[in-house]
Amino acid sequence: MSNPGRGYSLQWLVALAIVLGMSLLGAGLAWQGYRGVQQTLVAAAGDTARQFGKTIDERARRMVDPVQSSIRLLAFNPTASTLAQRLERLPQLVESLNANKMLSAAYMGYPTGEFLLVRRLKDPQLLQRYAAPAATAFLVQSVSKGDDGTLLGEWRFYDTALTLLKSEAKPNYRYDPRIRPWFVEASGQSTTVFTHPYVFFTTREIGMTMAQRSVDGGSVVGMDVSVDDLASETRDMRMTAGTEIAVVDGKGSVVAYPDLARVIVHEGEAVRLSRITELGIPSLAQLYARLPQGSQPEAFQVDGETWYGMLEQLTTLAGQDLQVLIAVPAHELLADARKVLVEQLLWAAVLMGVLLPLGGLLGRRIGRPLRLLADQVRGLASFDFSREVGVESQVTEVRELSRVLGRMSGTIRNFQAITLTLSRESQLEHMLDGVLTPLVDAAGASAGAVYLFDAERDVLRLAAACRGEGYPEALPIGEHAPDKLANAVTQALALQGRGHAVVLNDRGHALLGILVLQLASEQALDGMGEPFRRFVEELSGAAAVAIETRQLVEDQQRLLDAMIKLLADAIDAKSAYTGGHCERVPQLAQMLLDKAVAADSGPYAGFTMSEAERYEFRVAAWLHDCGKVTSPEYVVDKATKLETLYNRIHEVRMRFEVLWRDAELVYWQGVASGADRQVLQCTLDQSKVELQEAFAFVAKANIGGECMQDEDVERLRRIGERRWQRHFDNRLGISRDEAARFAGAPPVQLPVDEPLLADRSEHRVPWGPRKPPVAKGDPRNVWGFDMRLPANASDHGELYNLSIRRGTLNDEERFKINEHIVQTIIMLSSLPFPRQMRRVPDIAGNHHEKMDGTGYPRRLGKADLGIAERVMAIADIFEALTAADRPYKAPKTLSESVKILVFMARDNHVDGELLRLFLSSGVYREYGERFLRAEQMDEVDVGYWLQQI
Repeated sequence: MSNPGRGYSLQWLVALAIVLGMSLLGAGLAWQGYRGVQQTLVAAAGDTARQFGKTIDERARRMVDPVQSSIRLLAFNPTASTLAQRLERLPQLVESLNANKMLSAAYMGYPTGEFLLVRRLKDPQLLQRYAAPAATAFLVQSVSKGDDGTLLGEWRFYDTALTLLKSEAKPNYRYDPRIRPWFVEASGQSTTVFTHPYVFFTTREIGMTMAQRSVDGGSVVGMDVSVDDLASETRDMRMTAGTEIAVVDGKGSVVAYPDLARVIVHEGEAVRLSRITELGIPSLAQLYARLPQGSQPEAFQVDGETWYGMLEQLTTLAGQDLQVLIAVPAHELLADARKVLVEQLLWAAVLMGVLLPLGGLLGRRIGRPLRLLADQVRGLASFDFSREVGVESQVTEVRELSRVLGRMSGTIRNFQAITLTLSRESQLEHMLDGVLTPLVDAAGASAGAVYLFDAERDVLRLAAACRGEGYPEALPIGEHAPDKLANAVTQALALQGRGHAVVLNDRGHALLGILVLQLASEQALDGMGEPFRRFVEELSGAAAVAIETRQLVEDQQRLLDAMIKLLADAIDAKSAYTGGHCERVPQLAQMLLDKAVAADSGPYAGFTMSEAERYEFRVAAWLHDCGKVTSPEYVVDKATKLETLYNRIHEVRMRFEVLWRDAELVYWQGVASGADRQVLQCTLDQSKVELQEAFAFVAKANIGGECMQDEDVERLRRIGERRWQRHFDNRLGISRDEAARFAGAPPVQLPVDEPLLADRSEHRVPWGPRKPPVAKGDPRNVWGFDMRLPANASDHGELYNLSIRRGTLNDEERFKINEHIVQTIIMLSSLPFPRQMRRVPDIAGNHHEKMDGTGYPRRLGKADLGIAERVMAIADIFEALTAADRPYKAPKTLSESVKILVFMARDNHVDGELLRLFLSSGVYREYGERFLRAEQMDEVDVGYWLQQI
């Protein structure tokens, strides 16, 4: 029995609730369910009808508005007086047809009886009817006046590019626009006129004509708009399988019906629209006869069967009085209602059948809540804290016990959450948010906050808050002693007596911050007692250690990032010509990688990267050229072929100056000896011309171009064979290394005749002990390099360098440039990267590899390169192509750079799929807008280049 003062008996409460509830449910379920569903379905049918009308109206608007806009624009054109002038406007008419696929034809009529019509020929039957050439896309039918004033008919056939394929005179083609309704109506007014829907004789499409008089009144522009699309719209919008939908005009003619064969009536050679009574659909015929007002469904009978009829007025086609008729069979519309009625009756019977046994069963299980609580407590004893503890009950003892156990379980889970967050969360702010909420819950506090000490500003900065409002963003420290800081904070927050603050110190007793707990009332703090204070202080100690650790990790992370950025900036600053490369490439690579990660379709739909992998990629991108610190500046910045630490063209020019002076000496010596002065002058002049031409050729060759031909190299050799006389010892004033290159060569007797250009032994610098380990068989090569090593470390030979076929670098210098990636891999491989960054050397060092395995330094193929390495390769190439700070080349435009990349993809040098993403996602243009000059930002036909990949 129940006791009102102490709650209800569990046994009787459960039995009574089930019996009463299930009895009421069984009594009202069937009838209310059926009536509700029936009314809902009928109302939904009305809503659907209104939506149908709006959809068809919107469809009609999308067909009419573009055409009306095109006609209005064409109406502003001055009237063309000759056929040639009218044909000049053919692109405008064709563009109108292309812009609106529902246009059947566009034409212009003139008061003189002349006429010009453009028709799209896409139907094979129309092509056959007009005997059009195979590539015909458009037919132009014209009636124009000849020289004698007679009207001449002519047909012209054009392809999609408006190239004339065929012109054919049609003397029998007679079409007088002046007697056509569209011409007559449009001539009398300045606005656009609409004809009533009818069947186009030529195409057998259903549509209407729109026409408007030109502004100067010299012509009328007309367009035929097909409304066949409305038929497919009505087919797709049927509510049920038996639903009938038709669009009719004010005269009862059918404008749209899913079965177009029923709509078009043939009367001999003529065709017309079917009347609604001729359509052969009794439900629509009777609905039209009734013409219900509005879209609210109205029931009517057809051959003893009930139908629901609805009508919607179309407003877009002004003056056409079009209506949408919708007839739905009642048995189909209400099928779901009858199904619900049957299901409710069955459920009511089943539920009533189990009602009595269920009540008795639950009554006997009065002890179930207590057993459930016991099971939950046993789970806690077995360290299973994931289960919720507590049951719903009106029994006072059970309810109280459930509340206490639930609070205990929640406290344990909060402890677990705090411990888990402290051990796993790497972000300091997230860690504080994750710790504060369970701490507030475990302590029974209403709100809380964590302030961190900002040493630079000498304030406490708000780092995390839980359910509290009004916490200031910063609290000044002032002159408070450490042991007084907690009280000062509670006073500043106006929490005296209902708040508890704990100072957080690191292991060196330096201030980290403060933890604030806001309690529910002023008496709450005293009620908690010493155990609560001790618990909070112990837990705050763990939080302080976690905060200190996270801050150390973040400080180390910032230091590492700054050092990486410092190294990249140092590499860029090393050369005035490559400054910014190490900064731009990471940004471009990150942009492309983000697009690959964000792709939800295509080859990269399943590609993802964790935050650690993204950081690993960023580090590799910033360090991708760190080996350039070992690259000689005079090689990286080499702008001419003879340039080393300086441009040696000045030495060569001085030799030409010597030969110039020698030629003048010969002249004056001849004059002094009495030789023919005129002959001597002629010889001198010829020598000077030859010297000028020879030096100009050498100087031009020194600049470096796209390609040196064989005859150019041969001419250099002949120029170099000329002799000049050296009087001074070339071993004086040189360095120890230079002197070592003369070892073994005997000194020559001065003066000595030397070639004007030469490749001497002292020009060649051997490798010595610092020969790089890049050969495949080198035992020092533990990185897998596979590169061809030049015979010498350097070769400064003059003819050797001037004969460089392309660019300004010889083989030895090109190797020095390429060696930067070798040094990058060696340097990065020597660093003790943590486990989550172990791929940094590969990502940074593989951006010069190619998909076909012909790259360097390890000749890796596509299967050996991950997406990150392929991204780096494209970013490095694109930046180099578009860079405007290279001394040896002009910057490429966007289109030139894209073209080169596409060719590289076709040659299997870069990843074609990744290049597709690079182009289709617009990364190339986004990068260009940020980093390229205005003159480089030309248009790129992305669609064309995507087809070429």
